[in-house]
Order: sequence, then structure tokens, then C-alpha cells
Amino acid sequence: MSGIYIHIPFCKSRCIYCGFYSTTQLAREDEYVDAVCHELDQTDWKYRNIRTIYFGGGTPSQMPVASLESILSVIYGMYEVAEDAEITLEGNPDDMTPKYLRGLSSIGVNRLSMGVQSFDDARLAFLHRRHSAEQAVRAVEEAKAVGFRNISIDLMFGFPGQTLDDWKRDVDKALTLDVQHLSAYSLMYEEGTALCRMLEDGKICEVSDELSLSMYEYLMDALHDAGFEHYEISNFAKPGYRSGHNSSYWQGIPYLGLGAGAHSYDGVKRWYNPDSISEYIEGINNGKDVREYESLTEDERYDEYVMTGLRTCDGVDLEELERQFGIESRDYCLRNANTHIDGGRLVIDAGSLRLTRQGLFVSNDVMSDLMKG
Repeated sequence: MSGIYIHIPFCKSRCIYCGFYSTTQLAREDEYVDAVCHELDQTDWKYRNIRTIYFGGGTPSQMPVASLESILSVIYGMYEVAEDAEITLEGNPDDMTPKYLRGLSSIGVNRLSMGVQSFDDARLAFLHRRHSAEQAVRAVEEAKAVGFRNISIDLMFGFPGQTLDDWKRDVDKALTLDVQHLSAYSLMYEEGTALCRMLEDGKICEVSDELSLSMYEYLMDALHDAGFEHYEISNFAKPGYRSGHNSSYWQGIPYLGLGAGAHSYDGVKRWYNPDSISEYIEGINNGKDVREYESLTEDERYDEYVMTGLRTCDGVDLEELERQFGIESRDYCLRNANTHIDGGRLVIDAGSLRLTRQGLFVSNDVMSDLMKG
């Protein structure tokens, strides 16, 4: 089994924090869809059985339903897509009208990931989000009314000037919506973004590490009490509703990425499409390979296996680590883990090495110590 990711780079406007490739050239949607379909035709992807399909962005909900259907029809014509395949579309709440939602359902989209980010209108305006808190709530309710039973929302915390009580109100409001999945991220200052420039110019200040930690702790406790499984550092799901597509990344399952800026992985090498809609479309239409390739060394694959495994509640399967990379790598991992095991940041449970709650707060440092690179 494998997954397919389709990058839809179109946005009506740009958010100040986003570091993903996007464009406001909405007039090029039709030629972009044609290029994605041609890329599918030109790609010799050996994994014929598809378990997940994910439309990410950008803002995929800016794409007409008919265009999304065109891409799906090519995928279904070329691959064996599982009957119960998870088909996700990322969307902005103000795009989620009843008509649009019914259209998505009619073409097989069965999971929605909505970029809510906050239920505070002032913070949404600060981020340059297009929707209001009221629209976010209404979008979730309308998706339910149409029949969607697998809905995820994204939240952010650590805004300049945000208090712990502010964050509690956001989390508590999210829980009233009774969604199946929630992703929560600390506000990141990505180089090259408008947000990062504001920080560099002294116009805003980051929240303290202590406050950010308190926000994360409240998030974990509140979602645990509400019956969510904390299955990945930033992701929480009700039982049976983990994101299948994102889980494939953390489990090292191959995936094919289509579109400008998309990445692919076949288990040994990665390749990257250009972060330019013009370069991408021109290359595809001329039959030119515009991808950049990267073959991973065994040490690099070991590093990724350890890093992605530790991000999840399942941890690093030590038997599988030995099978893939040898007993020397297994011993290296355990030898470097001992300090963190003694310090209560890692634990070995049922043959897997996992982060403890204490370890989650310093996960980057722990992972770094176990890597070879």
C-alpha cells in the first residue's frame, strides 16, 4: 500500500506564517490540473495499491469540485484504490458552503481538514486568515449536516500577546464541535515569511518557553479527558480516526507527491518538484523531468526511522530497527538512549522505545542524541 499527495498551491490570499509553496495565480487552475494529470501519466510509480489520497496546499478548497474530480478519475484509472481509502481535502472554513461540501462528498472525499487556527477574530485577522470564528464553527456544523463523519481541525498556539486563558478558550471551543481529529502547532517563525520579518523588525515578540509549555500541557490534558488519543506530537484523534495519510509519513510508507512543490518517497530515495507553478507546468508539458532527486544513505534512513518513530505514541520498534539496519544500529540507538531512559524521558515498553510525557517537551534534543547524522 502507498499514498498519493496532490499539492494544490492556490490561495486567495497569503497568511503571514505560511512557509509552504503557494500562489495567488488563480487563473492558472485549469492548466495546473492538466499538468497534474499529465504528471500522473508520466510517472512510473511501482506501488499500485493506494490506501490514502490527500489534497494539501495552499488552499485545495479554492479548487472547483470538477477539477478535483478530474484528478481523482485519473488516479482511479491508473491505480487500485482501496474501497475504504481515506480521501482528505484541506480547506478554509469560508469555502465550505453546503453546495461545495455536497460536491466533495459526491466525488468520494470522506475526510476534511479545516485550517481553523483560532476562534479569536483578532488573531485570525493578525494571521491574515480569510474566515471568522463564526464561519469556522458553521463550516464544521455544515460538514456534519452534509454527512461528513471524519473532520479534523488545525489550531495554533503561542501567538504574540496570547495568554494561557486565551488558549484554554480556543481548546474548549474546539471540543464543543465534537470533531474526530485535532492538530495543534506552536506558531512558527519560518524564514522568509511576513511573520518572521515582523519578529526580526521588533514589531512582535515570541511567547516565553514556559508559557508555550503550559499551553501544550493544557492541550494534552484537555484532549485526553475528552477521549482523544495523543498519537503524534502535534496530533490527537478519537479512537479509529488517526490520519492515515500523515501516519504513512511517520511509518516510512512510500508516497507519491504530485504538483508544484510536492515531495515523493519510495523507501530509498526522495524527489522534489520545483516550487514554481510556471517551471512545473512548463516541464510537465514538455515531457522534461524537473524533479530533484536525493538518494538516502543507510544512516540517513536510520535517522528518519528513529525520528519519525519517536514522534508517535507507538515509538521505535526495536526489532524492526534491527531488521532494517542491523544489530549495530540497534545497539547504537539503545546506548544513546540510556541517559534519557535514566532521566525519565524515554521508556522501553513492549519492545518499543517511546518518549514519555516528560520527553515530549524536549523531543528534538532526545531525537538528536539518537541520530547518526
